[in-house]
Amino acid sequence: MIKIYNRKTGEYETENVAGGALLNALYTSKAGKVGLELLVKRKIYSALTGFFCDLRLSKRSIGKFAKNFSIDLEECENKLDDYSSFNDFFSRKLKPVARSFDKPENELLSPGDGRLQAWNNIDYKDIIQIKGMSYSLSDLLLDENLAKEYDGGAYMILRLCPVDYHRFHFFDSGVCSSTKRIKGEYYSVNPVALRKIPELFCRNKREYSIFKTDNFGEVLYVEVGATSVGSIVQTYVPDSRVIRGEEKGYFKFGGSTILLFFKKDKIVIDMDIINQTSNGFETKVSAGEAIGKKYSNS
Repeated sequence: MIKIYNRKTGEYETENVAGGALLNALYTSKAGKVGLELLVKRKIYSALTGFFCDLRLSKRSIGKFAKNFSIDLEECENKLDDYSSFNDFFSRKLKPVARSFDKPENELLSPGDGRLQAWNNIDYKDIIQIKGMSYSLSDLLLDENLAKEYDGGAYMILRLCPVDYHRFHFFDSGVCSSTKRIKGEYYSVNPVALRKIPELFCRNKREYSIFKTDNFGEVLYVEVGATSVGSIVQTYVPDSRVIRGEEKGYFKFGGSTILLFFKKDKIVIDMDIINQTSNGFETKVSAGEAIGKKYSNS
């Protein structure tokens, strides 16, 4: 059972996990671990899942999925019947009013919907994956010199569940570099898996870019693939100026994660998020929601 903090209500909610029983079996039972290593973590499994979700036949699953997980269809740009496949619905666009980025420029905004954890003053050699598990930023990036630049800075994990809106955005105006892609496995990014697989983020398929923001310095923007994620699709134009709120890309079907790394003394993370992280809870956030502010020493 996964409990999430809802900062709007001040209460904890139990996450309704798609395929939760199977996920638990795969990562905690002996038989499940055999299946995990032989098939589920491998590209072929995610590729086949992605292939099915692109078929017109998969369209039949959309209505039931939306109902079971209480997805607000009024937020979607298209009507339910307009989607050509489950993946088309999964990577759905929302109406502009559903996720507004029109806020003061000194406010740090969430790049997407998901469950957020955040830390200050990080040690780049010992980055938290989940309580009791850590990894090295050098291993994540395969670049020691770049990793060192973020020592002492801030770090965020935004975990997207299959039920979430799966497009991600630029949280500030600026210029974003081209994307560096690193091959890897396809483990789940659910907390059940994060507790069982050492250095999971460093083992999974991932992509990163350097986002030179107007207000928060040079930010490492990392997308991590996971079980059944057919693709990480980047839709922005590298090295061109972007405006806050513009789309950076989207994930196809599956759970997935965005990692953000900020250099020292660039941001101040909201204390409710820091406190919930310290207590072992993720905080539910939406794209465009304020999660911190620009650092000021005045």
